[in-house]
Amino acid sequence: MASYAETLEYLFNRLPVYQHIGKAAYKADLNNTIALMKALDNPELSFKSIHIAGTNGKGSVSSLLASIFAVHGFKTGLYTSPHLKDFRERIRINGEMIPESEVVDFTQRIKPEIDRIQPSFFELTVAMAFDYFRSQQVDIAIIETGMGGRLDSTNVILPELSIITNIGMDHMDFLGDTLSKIASEKAGIIKHNIPVVVGEKHPETDPVFEGKAVSEKAALFYADEAPENWTELFAMKGNYQVKNLATVAKAVEVMQSTGLLKPNKELLERALKEVVQWSGLRGRWEILNQHPLTIADAAHNDHGLKWAMKQLKELKSNHIHFVFGVVNDKDLSKVLPLLPTSATYYFCKPKIIRGLDAKLLQEKSESAGLHGNCYSSVTEAIKAAQTQAKENDVLYIGGSTFVVAEALL
Repeated sequence: MASYAETLEYLFNRLPVYQHIGKAAYKADLNNTIALMKALDNPELSFKSIHIAGTNGKGSVSSLLASIFAVHGFKTGLYTSPHLKDFRERIRINGEMIPESEVVDFTQRIKPEIDRIQPSFFELTVAMAFDYFRSQQVDIAIIETGMGGRLDSTNVILPELSIITNIGMDHMDFLGDTLSKIASEKAGIIKHNIPVVVGEKHPETDPVFEGKAVSEKAALFYADEAPENWTELFAMKGNYQVKNLATVAKAVEVMQSTGLLKPNKELLERALKEVVQWSGLRGRWEILNQHPLTIADAAHNDHGLKWAMKQLKELKSNHIHFVFGVVNDKDLSKVLPLLPTSATYYFCKPKIIRGLDAKLLQEKSESAGLHGNCYSSVTEAIKAAQTQAKENDVLYIGGSTFVVAEALL
């Protein structure tokens, strides 16, 4: 029997991993996932679910919903991606990661199907999650899409509720080069007679969602505002969470109206405070140190960085030190103009194949008025920033989820 470490090596090396190699790992259809589900006797049909898509906020919304259901006494599965430190973060029940033994056993059991179907890494992890949720008899599973919606591997479930957080210009190589095209892909999770909550209104995307909802006879709800005290209670303190909280508040309202959740103000407020315990959510405006104030934040596209940079600039600090790295398919023409020119930058490459070379990032950044030095790794960049930052400075670590992952203990 293979060990857990050997199993992970097999999964990462045997299967195409989008987070590592990018476009070459992407499968633009559901054929492999459907074949895997059939081979496993369709685990996706065995549990209730909620399906979440969107450009930003999927992880926060998914995690808060998982916390809400767990606090309400549901045995709650949670599937998210990518992971930050441990592969098992992707698959949780009531906050507990899938055991190493389950990862090993599933992989051994399905190896003949891996050889036959040739799935991507993401397709296989979806199958693993659904199989595990069935075996553990979860009451409900919160399922986050990987990218898009219509052709995302998770889109084989029939949920109780669909949620689309927002639409921004990201993954355009796969989803389209306009907001309406991207919205059309995300709208693919809207199912017949299943209510859908949309987190943000936009003149380019509203007609797409409304048209799809009408064709599917799906009741459509737009988020408005969360209760006033939710922002204060929520464990994640990024200003952009205001929109995620509004989306969750509307989702809760819809689920209460359908009878999926019973109204309980005290339990909702407890779930806001305990979101990390019930989901493992990290890297969302996470404070790693107070002096200097050190923030790790996973905002990585212009839609998310607008909010993060606004909050960063509002902080009272003598100087900003910015540990900055990105993946090589990032559209820097949209990202770089958002970053503070007064900050000192520590350019680095995350430890994945898709990481953009630090020297190239430095050159592109300098043309946008952002100045600093290159470092051999994220760790070295952080060390240098910590050495140079004074007590009342701010140290911000971001640009990519993978940079944040390396910053977390």
